[in-house]
Amino acid sequence: MLALLGALSWGTGDFFGGLASRRAHVLTVLVLSQAVGLAGVAVWAVASGDSPPGLGDIVPAVGAGAAGAAGLAALYRGMAIGAMGIVAPISALSPAVPLAVDLVRGDAPAAVQWAGIATALTGVVLLAREPGGTTTRGTGLAAGVSLALVAALGFGLFVVGLDAASDGGATWAVVVARTSSTLVALCAMLLVSVPLRPPGGLLPAIAAVGVFDTTANALVAVATTYGSAGIVAVLSALYPLTTILLARVVLSERLDRPRRVGAALALAGAALVAIG
Repeated sequence: MLALLGALSWGTGDFFGGLASRRAHVLTVLVLSQAVGLAGVAVWAVASGDSPPGLGDIVPAVGAGAAGAAGLAALYRGMAIGAMGIVAPISALSPAVPLAVDLVRGDAPAAVQWAGIATALTGVVLLAREPGGTTTRGTGLAAGVSLALVAALGFGLFVVGLDAASDGGATWAVVVARTSSTLVALCAMLLVSVPLRPPGGLLPAIAAVGVFDTTANALVAVATTYGSAGIVAVLSALYPLTTILLARVVLSERLDRPRRVGAALALAGAALVAIG
């Protein structure tokens, strides 16, 4: 239940992030939402009573935060220019990245994980092809697909970095990673001279992104203390379903049958990779 609530919270936060990025610059959305989330995880870390990490754990956490910021920026921008029902499930392919890292280290994937990769790739093909309508110029891909793949890569690298940093305590690793992502986003915003202040009335929605994201982190972390980490990983990986449903209800976004099948295959494949 905690993992499912975490997925619900993550998916809701992503929906608001993509929605806000349709009216404000994605870096404005990212900086403000990450700052709100940072405040939340800082309170969580202090309340936990855990000791701060050493330098050896801080470095990978900083890298994780930078990768996570890039992934979120790509996700929000992708959902701003493309269909959320296409972008969200493709971004859920992030478990393939730590799987690839394990493969390089000599740890071969299990048979169920290979099946998950094949299933997910089939789903991506169905989601990405755009026979008509809005496409990425010259590629025949649906708008936002390339950004969704960048988001999956960023999220996967975030997991790899966070896993390396968590030896010194998962709670503070999240704090360091969130601090890093906030600073990276802020530097990028200053570099391209993007205003920090969002359009009128949009700040509550952006703040909600940070609140939902922090809540999801806490829920999933607590869930792992009660049940199998594999089961928690699979259930929490279903977060795009929430984004897809909200896009359907709020934005009246419709996907044709092949894309609905593609979304289901992408999510099922991601779940198989995670559970393996």
